Amino acid sequence: MKVTQDIVINGPVYADVPKPVFKPGPAGTHITIRGLTKYFAGWPLYENFDLDIPKHKIVSVFGPNGCGKSTLINMIAGLVPIDSGEILFDGKQRKDTKIGYVFQNYREAMFPWMRTIDNIAYPLKLEGRSKAEVDRRMEELVASFDVKFDLKRFPYELSGGQQQTASIMRALAPNPEVLFLDEPFSALDFEMTLFIREKLQEVFMQTGTTMLLVSHDLEEAVYLADEVLLLTKRPTRVAEILRYGDARPRTVETLSTESFVATKKLSLDIFQREVRR
Repeated sequence: MKVTQDIVINGPVYADVPKPVFKPGPAGTHITIRGLTKYFAGWPLYENFDLDIPKHKIVSVFGPNGCGKSTLINMIAGLVPIDSGEILFDGKQRKDTKIGYVFQNYREAMFPWMRTIDNIAYPLKLEGRSKAEVDRRMEELVASFDVKFDLKRFPYELSGGQQQTASIMRALAPNPEVLFLDEPFSALDFEMTLFIREKLQEVFMQTGTTMLLVSHDLEEAVYLADEVLLLTKRPTRVAEILRYGDARPRTVETLSTESFVATKKLSLDIFQREVRR
C-alpha cells in the first residue's frame, strides 16, 4: 500500500507525496538511525546516515579527526539537534528511553555547589525516588565501584580520576537503558584509566547495559568493544563495523591475544585508508 501525505504550500493542497518508510533494524537492534542529516555552516557532516546499534553490546566509535564522532553520540543522545532523520530506541522515542551520559570534561559535568554524593544521586531525585530508594542505590554503587574516597566532599576537592568515577556513577545511578561515553579516559592518568576500564566492564557484565563509547585511542576502542564502528571523513559514512569477541573480563593479557592484535591491525588499516582518501 502506498503511504501518502498532503502538503500545503501557500494554500493549494498537493497530495500523493511519498512518505519515507522507516525500516527497522535486524533482531537484537537497540538504536535504529535512519536518514540522519546534519549540516554545519552549509556543509554536510552527516547526510542520509543509517546505522543499527545492537542491544547489550559495547560499541566503540573511531574515525578521522573532524568526522563527528562526539557529534554522532550527542545527536543520538539528544544533546545536539539534527536537521532531519529518525532515531528510535527499541522502537521508542528518546523521551521514553532512560539514557546515561558520561562527559569528557568531568570538571564541568559535575555541579560544583553540590557535594559529590548529591551529584550522584541527582538523577534519582529528579525521578522522584524516595530517600530509602536513593540511599539503597547509593550503597549499591559505592560497593560496585569500591569507593574509598569521601563522597561528602565537593567535586573540586577530588582528584580527576575520582571526579570521573563519580560522573560514571551518576550516569549509572538510574539504571539507564543506554550509556553514552564521550572520551571518558582522555583526561585521566594510566592508573585511573585501567581502573575505570575494569569497572565499566564489571558494570556491563552485571547489567548488559548498551554502551556507545567515543575514543581517540584505538587500543582502548578495541579493548572495550564488542563492535568497533569505523567512520569515514566527512560527509561521514560507516567505513566498516568490526566484531571483536574475546571473552570478558578482558585484562592486560588480552592486549597480546591473536584476536585482539588482528582486530586492532585491521581497524588501523581501515582508519589509514579513510584518512588517505
